[in-house]
Amino acid sequence: MRVIEAEAVHAALPYPELIEALRAAFRLGGEVPLRQHYSIPNPAGRDGMLLVMPAWQAGRHMGIKAVSVYPDNPRQGLPSVIGAYLLFDAQTGAPKTVIDGVALTLRRTACASALAAGYLARRDAGHLLLVGAGALAPHLARAHCAVRRYLKVSIWNRDPARAEALAASLRGQVNAAVRAVGDLEAAVAAADTISCATLSHEPLVQGAWLKPGAHLDLVGGFTPKMREADDAAVARAEIYVDTRSGALHEAGDLTQPLANGTITPDAVRGDLFDLVRDACPGRSGPEAVTLFKSVGYALEDLVAAELVAEATP
Repeated sequence: MRVIEAEAVHAALPYPELIEALRAAFRLGGEVPLRQHYSIPNPAGRDGMLLVMPAWQAGRHMGIKAVSVYPDNPRQGLPSVIGAYLLFDAQTGAPKTVIDGVALTLRRTACASALAAGYLARRDAGHLLLVGAGALAPHLARAHCAVRRYLKVSIWNRDPARAEALAASLRGQVNAAVRAVGDLEAAVAAADTISCATLSHEPLVQGAWLKPGAHLDLVGGFTPKMREADDAAVARAEIYVDTRSGALHEAGDLTQPLANGTITPDAVRGDLFDLVRDACPGRSGPEAVTLFKSVGYALEDLVAAELVAEATP
């Protein structure tokens, strides 16, 4: 059985190609059971979580990703998210390939956000703001820049030094002026697209800060207790999700406003299936505020794993 490490995964998944593969996959569909979450007690710090995500397409491939999320790992020089992907032949059930799960997750998550932004962000969007400077942030920057011609990329992080380090690393990698910023409110107010990838349990982006026409991409929160945007942001936005089955049950940015009556389920205008199949209209006009909430979908992992397996000898 082959084992494909992170470097080969990144090489096999250029952002434009993966975005198009995801578009095709959401048009075609597949079998994707709801992922399972398991809380793992951690006496040394904050509890961890194990995520198990299967998916298959009949006659092609099936696969399963097992990912752990340990928020305190960066203190030990480890990523917060660690995992592996096991790809099987769907005709025989034989395991074929083990793929680095961190690299796979980073690429497919960023490209899913960029796929949505291709439908939801204004075509003249020129300023991208990254909220969070973790492992996913550089991939979000490069993926978003693959679907819009941003002239500016700003980066905010609770630790300013991490924002500065990411800005320095991105210069020359994206065709835009890149800088770290310290004032989150001012940065949100100036940005056309705001992409959040944090593990925050308290809202960071306030709805009152968003300018008309802004697109808000919420990536980080994947449990009902996590929030990256406040109720005001959710209430004023045209809401889209990666999948209704996942986002409406797992994402605190939606489950909490649903529970307190800020929004109803009908507020979700569409998901990625709807967007790529032209079953929903996308943003209603240039002044509309749009919001895309993703929690991750195993079909994305399967598609990315197939590309990796095909591209790697």
